[in-house]
Amino acid sequence: MKRSIKAALLSGLVFPGIGHLYLKRYIHGTILCMASASAVYYIVSVAVTTALEVVEKIQSESSGAASDMAAITDLVSQQSSGTEQPMNIVTIVFVVCWVIGIVDSYWQGRVQEKAEQVMGGKER
Repeated sequence: MKRSIKAALLSGLVFPGIGHLYLKRYIHGTILCMASASAVYYIVSVAVTTALEVVEKIQSESSGAASDMAAITDLVSQQSSGTEQPMNIVTIVFVVCWVIGIVDSYWQGRVQEKAEQVMGGKER
């Protein structure tokens, strides 16, 4: 399998930036990995915080109506109403990092493959 395809698959299927690290483009790979990891951390922390707040409200209500699915849905929508815009921005940042990781690692792999072909042709 070609180096460019391996790098693109690593960035697309494993984590953004891993393809760059495979290609020894350490600065680009580290930047993409850190940006993506930060976005994932924010998304997970907001989701866990929201879930814990919903569980706490359900447990604090003594009536049996709290276990009703409609009541739980209302609680979730109330809790997540303040975090929609930042969550959307962070999700977009993560998707952009992912796309950049795939496209740029493929492109960088192609550049390296062409350089290897040129060097291989000169040695003959």
